[in-house]
Amino acid sequence: MSKISITINDEPYKVESGQTIMEACKEHNIKIPSMCHFDGLTDVGACRLCLVEIEGQSKLLPSCTTQVEPNQKIRTHSDRLSGHRQMITELFFSERNHVCAVCVANGNCELQDLATEVGMKHVRFPYLFQECEVDASHAMFVIDHNRCIMCTRCVRVCSEVEGAHNWDVKNRGYKVRIISDFDTPWGESESCTSCRKCVEVCPTGSLWSKDKAQGQSKKNPQMIKDLIEKRKVNL
Repeated sequence: MSKISITINDEPYKVESGQTIMEACKEHNIKIPSMCHFDGLTDVGACRLCLVEIEGQSKLLPSCTTQVEPNQKIRTHSDRLSGHRQMITELFFSERNHVCAVCVANGNCELQDLATEVGMKHVRFPYLFQECEVDASHAMFVIDHNRCIMCTRCVRVCSEVEGAHNWDVKNRGYKVRIISDFDTPWGESESCTSCRKCVEVCPTGSLWSKDKAQGQSKKNPQMIKDLIEKRKVNL
């Protein structure tokens, strides 16, 4: 691909034509927060945290699904973006049960890290505290829908990397949730291969392994990233 010139945060850069803004920023060590993005998986722009400002555009645009264009002027951090990201983070915490002190992922959670990164000090919205199910029917793993932020990483890694297509999305709005094998208990799934890839890419305490005491083991998402890179080389 050919190189094009763009400006990011008032600095000029040469980037590959066809890249997304997020890819171009990552290549130049410019961090943009995101919860649904995972290197190597198809981007869906679900979390809305990676929105950026582009000169000439009135709306904020998702950097993970917006391609760079010649002479584009991009801003990845501003007061407007900071306020937006804090609000989205607060909405995550208010929508379901994300009380860190009683979560199996406490200290090993991307949502928890995000709250610190964006400077979240409180949640301005009413807590919904939905009573979502906890499916522990699988012999090895648990899915706690109370901790799910609907990033769909599990859905995408299962279909795009493992090829099992066990996970899917059901309903819309506040009733939306991840389902296993056409909405059967995970332990009764005929498509799940127990590969644990979904557990490794989950950014919260929604998916965890039973074989570790109280789910306290460190997840290893880098293992999945390495696997994806290896697959690219072999294709």
